Amino acid sequence: METVDIVIVGAGPCGLMLSTLLARWGYTIKHIDMRPEPTKTGRADGIQPRSLDLLRNMGLKRAIMAVEPARVYEVAFWDPAEGGIERTGTWASCPSFIDTRYPFTTLLHQGLIERVFIDDLAKNDVRIQRPWTISKFENDGGDSDFPVKVHLEHVDREQKETIRTKYLFSAEGARSSIREQLGVDFTYEDPVSHVWAVMDGEVATDFPDIRMKCTIHSDEGSIMIIPREDNMVRLYIQIAEYTDKDDWHESKSITPEEAQETAKRILKPYKIEWDRVEWFSIYPISQGIAERYTLDERVFLGGDACHTHSPKAGQGMNTAFLDALNLAWKIHHVEAGFASRDLLKTYESERKGVAEHLLDFDAKYSNLFSQKENSQHSQKQAPSLESGLAERSTDDKQSSLSSEAPPSPPPSSTNTPTKRESSHEGNDFMETFKSSCEFTSGYGIVYGSNQLNYPDQSDVQHLSTSSYFLSHSAGTTNLRPGRIFPSTEVTRVRDANRVHLEQEIPSNGAWRMYIFAGQTRSHASSASCTQAVADLAAGLQASGSFYQRAIQKKDKRQSLQHKENRASSSSSESRRKHVVAHIREQKRFLPHTAFMSIATIFTAPRSELEICQDLVPAPLLDYPDSIYADDDPTRGMEPEVDQSGSAHKKMGFDPGNGGVVVVRPDGYVGCVLRLAPAQGNDRGTIDALEEYFEAVMPGR
Repeated sequence: METVDIVIVGAGPCGLMLSTLLARWGYTIKHIDMRPEPTKTGRADGIQPRSLDLLRNMGLKRAIMAVEPARVYEVAFWDPAEGGIERTGTWASCPSFIDTRYPFTTLLHQGLIERVFIDDLAKNDVRIQRPWTISKFENDGGDSDFPVKVHLEHVDREQKETIRTKYLFSAEGARSSIREQLGVDFTYEDPVSHVWAVMDGEVATDFPDIRMKCTIHSDEGSIMIIPREDNMVRLYIQIAEYTDKDDWHESKSITPEEAQETAKRILKPYKIEWDRVEWFSIYPISQGIAERYTLDERVFLGGDACHTHSPKAGQGMNTAFLDALNLAWKIHHVEAGFASRDLLKTYESERKGVAEHLLDFDAKYSNLFSQKENSQHSQKQAPSLESGLAERSTDDKQSSLSSEAPPSPPPSSTNTPTKRESSHEGNDFMETFKSSCEFTSGYGIVYGSNQLNYPDQSDVQHLSTSSYFLSHSAGTTNLRPGRIFPSTEVTRVRDANRVHLEQEIPSNGAWRMYIFAGQTRSHASSASCTQAVADLAAGLQASGSFYQRAIQKKDKRQSLQHKENRASSSSSESRRKHVVAHIREQKRFLPHTAFMSIATIFTAPRSELEICQDLVPAPLLDYPDSIYADDDPTRGMEPEVDQSGSAHKKMGFDPGNGGVVVVRPDGYVGCVLRLAPAQGNDRGTIDALEEYFEAVMPGR
């Protein structure tokens, strides 16, 4: 009987992300989809900034941007007025207080996104088996290594396969047959109350904001406009309201022409006609969530199989990406022997918490958006983009990066009442949009304290108790465990290139340790810092350290030598180049173990740094492409002021003393530590790291 590491059912964004990551990390995959071909048109279309960051880290962003997707930098708000609608304000899609390289939403249809993943999978000898489905499965324990038996069949029911696997993953969508067979309840928060049409196409219109994202409320209903690739636009058009959750099925008889007529009434006094319609669908608004994401840490649910919501906030595909990323690295570390199976339990606790937050937001957002606003009682004018952002001070921006909940942008003091201002104190819909933009961008996701995310609060227990751990709440670091590692620029010593530190180490499934090494020997005050780096390096080299234990683990996946042999025998030149590039990358960032990549950052001009044993002791020296100078001039400082150390300062470290940031394989901060030298029996920072990783990989 055929055996594979994982069977993935469903080839939408969630399944493709999981498949791509695990294929790159050397796992064998059976990936099926019941559709005869990939998505041709429509469906999900918005890539949020955090997801674009992830795709950049995976090396897929360039292929996504090659199709010239639309980019949304601002959102325009339109409300009822005499004779129709009028613009009442604009707001940044991703305001400046959100720390991102990509302050925009990227818009293109799901099929183009799927194609990028499918092409990458082919480079790793993984192809989607279509049109196939799963008939049944059981975790029968018949094989201790491959305990799950899966029965697959072609949709024509004439071809069948039985396969054994270590893991089974449902990315089937809201009607997951795997979830059904598991008997996992799917709870809908509210009955269906609003039904919408969604239409992609090319239009002719005099509406001035047709190439911007717009939220439009009128006496006739609501519309959301989304610009798309190839001069298309997507319109979400409100078409019906129901009090009985079963009644909405009547709206399936709505035709594209009827939806267009509704849109024309809502957009008055502006005119709109469709040159062509590429895709049309009807959907109800309802929020639902699976009671469990797994029952045995062998069979998992992800994406729409475990949470459903309105598509208008652009979260479905993005949440699915991060579901897959969260599970992928945890499977990888369990199978590589770096962690116990208990690690897999954190998939449900972390990702279900995010889904619950999303559903709460989506319910409020969708209800407010679906409310018909009468021009007699319209809200007061929204703040403009400029006025809304002008009041955020530097301190406001910094604090928003580390707040537990997404920050609320301040009201604009320059706002003046308009002729339409009523007794209402504000526009709830716009305020909800603004206060949630950090969460919807993907950067507001916060994982709670567990063995992976060191507690920021002193009253939360963790197996690690060292005094070297730093805390945001105590003011000793700007970072918070469970939040994404921030973007920062440094200079790569080896070639003097200015780079983004968070993007330097690719998405390779490994932990990342950033050693902010402070000042070098050339500074009079550097002795303590230099000694601390030397002691930390010696601790990593010591027999029995967590780092050495990881090196001693035998990799169960294909060896580099095997990959090189397979590449040389391949008949495809592109395939050979891909494998060689992957091997080169692995040697560069994972020279000793797939468990961890290490980067070292010094507070000094690049010209003062030499990659040598005297400055960078082993094993840090074994990562020569990951040695950096923190010499970026801090913006806004006078030239005569010492401008080095901006990356250290962004983390909350003294540039003279440094610190250590441990980042999970999915890019979220695990813990933050002081960089301290050994003193007597106290070995300094390495002891705290040993405590932390003993909690992450006990006895490993």
